[in-house]
Amino acid sequence: MDNGIFLAPFHPVDEDPTLAIQRDLELVEHLDRLGYAEAWIGEHHSAGYEIIASPELFIAAAAERTERIRLGTGVVSLPYHNPLMVANRIIQLDHQTKGRVMLGVGPGLLPSDAAMLGIPVSAQRDRMKESLEVILRLFNGETVTERTDWFDLTDATCQLRPYSDPYPEVAVASTVTPHSAKLAGTHDLGLLCVAATVAAGYDALGTNWQIANDAAADEGRTIDRSRWRVVGPVHIAETREEAFANVDYGLQEWTDYFAAINPTAAGDDLGSKSPAEAMVESGRAVIGTPDDAIDQLQRLWDQTGGFGTFLQLAHNWANRENTFKSYELFARHVTPAFNGANRARATSLASVTERSGELIGQAIAASLDKIKEHEDDIARAQSNMAGEA
Repeated sequence: MDNGIFLAPFHPVDEDPTLAIQRDLELVEHLDRLGYAEAWIGEHHSAGYEIIASPELFIAAAAERTERIRLGTGVVSLPYHNPLMVANRIIQLDHQTKGRVMLGVGPGLLPSDAAMLGIPVSAQRDRMKESLEVILRLFNGETVTERTDWFDLTDATCQLRPYSDPYPEVAVASTVTPHSAKLAGTHDLGLLCVAATVAAGYDALGTNWQIANDAAADEGRTIDRSRWRVVGPVHIAETREEAFANVDYGLQEWTDYFAAINPTAAGDDLGSKSPAEAMVESGRAVIGTPDDAIDQLQRLWDQTGGFGTFLQLAHNWANRENTFKSYELFARHVTPAFNGANRARATSLASVTERSGELIGQAIAASLDKIKEHEDDIARAQSNMAGEA
């Protein structure tokens, strides 16, 4: 299992936005140093909280500051863009990042974004499908003529071929409905389950995976679980008490925003008098220790039958120092519990511990032999000196 983050981002409206975006870039640098595999960056245009309008611009800057972490759009809201423009921007980023960019796509989460663009909410998923199918054709080098009620392409083609072979990884965002899962299966794409720990999203994990598999089977393929990503909020510290104290910094503002604005935020836990405790109780969030995070990932693993990457939902519940420490603790203690990094070390320790009496006895005996040998040498030397005298 790989680790990563899903960075919407969430920034309270009483913070300087310039500094907030800089802190987001610093976070991705921090994750790169810690060995995180992925960071997915959101696109939003209203409500004042999720302030990255162009994940592509953010990714271009983050790529220059990092070395190995893969950077994805989380997600490009396809109904808001001409598909040729999306394809060209991602191919350019594929070259600039030398293959580290990923294209995450979705219909657009905030209804207020669609309203400003005059897009009926009821049309968003159909438009996403139309756009995605054209983008995949363009990625494959096709020349596309396509007319719909919202875009018009005539002999459209991408002048650059992708840097990646055959093109950057593509993943479809999924919450509860089966629409995205069917698209992922039909077109052999990854699946981003962005509401995996919300009750309805958790319950739909198995169903949507089966829908994706059935769609893939109709095309004569099977789905690779390594391209399945699940998202959930986490904040950990060395003790549960410390973790709960840390999130007093910003959790209430986040829950107020999320409950009021985000259509996937259904649930009584967000409106509780003690939302931190309620979210832990409902399974929506981890606020605790690395062991609590391990338990959450195991719960998701058991529910799904296995997936490729767990993405922590970036939330700014704690201050910068404690947020960075949480990500470090996750990398140090949670990820190794699932990726097997310490399996050989644990086996070696157990083997040596089991034989410690025997091995230490041999070491002591060897030392005593050398001491006796030394004493014998001294005795012989003294005897020779006495004989000569």
